[in-house]
Amino acid sequence: MQYWLMKSEPEEVSIDDALAAPGAIVPWFGVRNYQARNFMRDAMRAGDGVLFYHSGCAEPGIAGIAEVASGAYPDETQFDPDSKYYDPKSTREQPRWLLVDVRALRKTRLLGLPALRAHPDLADMQVLRRGNRLSITPVTAAEWRCIIRELE
Repeated sequence: MQYWLMKSEPEEVSIDDALAAPGAIVPWFGVRNYQARNFMRDAMRAGDGVLFYHSGCAEPGIAGIAEVASGAYPDETQFDPDSKYYDPKSTREQPRWLLVDVRALRKTRLLGLPALRAHPDLADMQVLRRGNRLSITPVTAAEWRCIIRELE
């Protein structure tokens, strides 16, 4: 089992939206970074743990716990000319962008960046690195356990 931090802007899909979705499952659409896409394609497996992170908002931070619910498959938004995620260079025969389904398990209290940065065991966490803009980052087992303890 692996662990991931996955960022979503709450206006796009929040932890509450995910929990309200049928089966609490949402497609993680709109990823347009090759490294993040490759994590979904090559490394994510159903059952992997997910820290559901709200970004692009007044108080960014971990807002819930989820799990990967599917393997990777083509992101339909890349084919829709009306979508802000449209990619005219992508074809159905050779899609450039993939997604996984994510199942929300529970909402947590918000664990914001100041709290994450204050914890010495999380000093090397990728999301805390200067200049990190990836929407999906790996989380070590030790980081996962530390955050879960912090949220309990």
